[in-house]
Order: sequence, then C-alpha cells, then structure tokens
Amino acid sequence: MSVRLVSAPISLEFSAMGDRQAEFDREYHQLSEADEDPISQWLKLAKARGETSESDPVLLNLMIELHRKIDNLERIIKDDVPIRIVMEYDAMIESIGYGFFRLEKALLTPQKNYYGRIDMPVHPRHDIGVFFKAEDAYLGQIVKMHEHDEKEWGAYLTARERVMIREMRGK
Repeated sequence: MSVRLVSAPISLEFSAMGDRQAEFDREYHQLSEADEDPISQWLKLAKARGETSESDPVLLNLMIELHRKIDNLERIIKDDVPIRIVMEYDAMIESIGYGFFRLEKALLTPQKNYYGRIDMPVHPRHDIGVFFKAEDAYLGQIVKMHEHDEKEWGAYLTARERVMIREMRGK
C-alpha cells in the first residue's frame, strides 16, 4: 500500500482493542466533549446571536484561552483532573497523511485494531481519540475520529506540508 506521508513528530498512546471496546468508546466520547466546555458553549451562542461581530477575534480567542487555563488550574487545585485510560504503548508518530500515520518503531500487529490518544501539537494542546487498524508494523489507518478532530488533523497536515515545501525550496 502506497500512502503519501509528511514528517510530523506527534506523541501517541495506544492499546489493542481486545475486549475493552466499551471502555475505549467512553473515553473517546469524553475527549470530544472536553471541547464543549461552558466557555465554548457560551461563545457559540454569542456568535449565533451576533454579539461577537464587533469583537477582535484574536483578542476574544486569547481571553477564552485564559479562561480555560484558569478553569484547568481550578480543576487541578480541586483534584478534579479527568482520569485517562492507562495504555499499553507510548509511541512517537514520525509522519502523517490523510487518514494514516507511521510510527517510528514497529509496535503494531498487522490487521489488528487499536484505540489511541494523539497529543495534537496545536493551540490549545489537547488529546484526540482515534480508533485505527494496523496496515503493517509501522503504519496505522485511522478508522474513526471525531469530525472536528478530522478537520484539525487535516489543517495540521497541510501546515506540515507547507513547512516541508519551504525547507525544500531553501536547499
């Protein structure tokens, strides 16, 4: 199988599916809901009502991120940090493509299904849940990812492609 991949250093924690489907599904949905915090819901409503039309979008985003950081610090102080599933493997993704990624080390069993958390290196940093199938010992094909995470994955991939093109031009 020939897949076009672009260099992208990203962290991944993952485990084989086995009989843990329900446990992985629960975390997968929790990771998606983490994007729907109260400040995000408020912002969506404010945008829908047109209340943000005269606001500076950069300043508004910075204020929202500060609010999220304060909320996060409050959760830490109250020891209300979300509990994540302990994964079997901690790996580095060396390159990504549309619907695919390649690991630095051979940790996958071909044709086996896995669940993982990818640490997206974008602002704000967060984990995304993915279900994937091993094509070979290195290559994983993403089977299931939330729609907004797919868009973010695509945007990050495009940004990495641009970096690669600039590097090639410089040589």
